Amino acid sequence: MIMISLDVSNHVGILKLNRDITNAINLELVKKITKNIREIKTDPDIHSIVLSSTNDKFFAIGFDIPELIELSRNEFKVFYQSFNQLCLDLYSFPKPTIAALTGHAIAGGCILALCCDYRFIAEGRKLMGLNEVKLGVPIPYPGDCILRQAVGSRHAQEITYVGDFYPSDELLKMGMVDNVFPVDQVLNKSIEKAQLLGSLPQGAFERIKRNRIELVRTQIIEYLAEKEEIFLEHWFSAEARERLKEAIEKF
Repeated sequence: MIMISLDVSNHVGILKLNRDITNAINLELVKKITKNIREIKTDPDIHSIVLSSTNDKFFAIGFDIPELIELSRNEFKVFYQSFNQLCLDLYSFPKPTIAALTGHAIAGGCILALCCDYRFIAEGRKLMGLNEVKLGVPIPYPGDCILRQAVGSRHAQEITYVGDFYPSDELLKMGMVDNVFPVDQVLNKSIEKAQLLGSLPQGAFERIKRNRIELVRTQIIEYLAEKEEIFLEHWFSAEARERLKEAIEKF
């Protein structure tokens, strides 16, 4: 299966997740996204990225719990560290990044979207949120830090403490997304934004973006190893195991 596709149009790299309908995140998908964005980073003909999905139901449902729950601690640690590094790579990517959310962006999928510079979502019942607390695990640390920068402490508190999913109009009010469009316009509007930003002097853009993210990026790097161990302790706890198994039934 081709888990991710890349098309290039007017210097915009359009990456679409294509792992079944839900785009559940496993190690293979993480590796493929990572490989693509690292290649784009050094490609002088691609000036910006749009990250989207091949379907209108899901951008990404989050971690592939049925697959990941079977992994040993060491195996899961490899996946989890790879996911967090992907988040850092995407968050600090020197070129403009736009998440074109034609479907739900849940948990790990929400975090990937938050790592982009802008998020455009389809109107109607397209949901986004971080439900980790309901599964008995913390928010992955990069996502937690980036969320607080994006929406502010007060909104981040409600989003992370309660673990709900929010529709597009509420997401816009909180600052989780930057614009809402009809589903058939989301990708085109995202490409237009990517073309606009990609046409600007790249060196200046990179420096301005680095100034915006460097404090958060430094904080993430400083504490990440410690926070990963804490996440692992929760993931393998009896309470989380029970809640994760309940989640599998709804997956």
